[in-house]
Amino acid sequence: MSIDDIRYRRLGYIALTVTDLEKSRHFYETLVGLEMDEEPDGRRAFLRCSDRHHDLVIYSGAEPALKRVAWQMESDRALEAVRTHFVRLGIECVAVSPEEQSDLGIGDAFRMSEPTTGVTFEFYSAMADAPSSYQTTHTKIARLGHLVLSSPDRKATEKFLMEEMNFRVSDRIDGMVTFMRCFPNPFHHSFGVGSAKHPGLNHLNFMVTEMGDIGKANNRMKKAGVPIVFGIGKHPPSESVFIYFLDPDGMTVEYSYGMEEFPEHSPRTPRDLPASLESIDYWEGTPDPRMAKVGIVEPLK
Repeated sequence: MSIDDIRYRRLGYIALTVTDLEKSRHFYETLVGLEMDEEPDGRRAFLRCSDRHHDLVIYSGAEPALKRVAWQMESDRALEAVRTHFVRLGIECVAVSPEEQSDLGIGDAFRMSEPTTGVTFEFYSAMADAPSSYQTTHTKIARLGHLVLSSPDRKATEKFLMEEMNFRVSDRIDGMVTFMRCFPNPFHHSFGVGSAKHPGLNHLNFMVTEMGDIGKANNRMKKAGVPIVFGIGKHPPSESVFIYFLDPDGMTVEYSYGMEEFPEHSPRTPRDLPASLESIDYWEGTPDPRMAKVGIVEPLK
């Protein structure tokens, strides 16, 4: 097997640690529009915006943190390819126990610590279906879109993702952020790496199907007293219309509408955009200082 055998279906799910499980459950279910199939058991809750078992899992803990990022591989062969490659690099691959696989609704899976940030990555190829189709409420969420990770050494993180995980770069904003896709997933970015002093969560994203979902969210969050920290705006790299707001722990969540898609073969060349406000927002809005303030990563256990 080679690096070319490491192929992804999608960003599988995101796991967060939250300080008040019930408050966060209410936020993600009622205000964001995710669906929950079973009541939280006091330690964790599964939520979804698809017909899969879950897209987000929140765990109860002492402080808010990014717990792990899970990648769904294209096939069992792709899962074995990435595991074999990491073992050859001397990276420890920790198997997910059968008990936890059952709880998560996934098949064979393993975890490792991304060496430049310490963020836990999980890899699996199969996830169980939800008991019913996802039903939209106030927002027509299309999918879990992406996650942007803060890194104290953005170039090193980008290098590892490209050379050892077969990610592809779509665009960069000089000195600020690299937008990447988990190949051959077509969306402009399923993952981003932003420059910061400490590793941690920058933001997680849900893609919506209508422009109106962005405007409605602006009004809904304001009425609920949820801080809006950036937007409404439009990103030049991906052409996405966006709005960013904070969850109960101050972690940043984004809705976005529209995104460039790349073909598997002969994609355009990545662009290097200048470090300027115009590279972040066509409409030149200014991010609130509270945006992306949670720079905490939970170690692999």
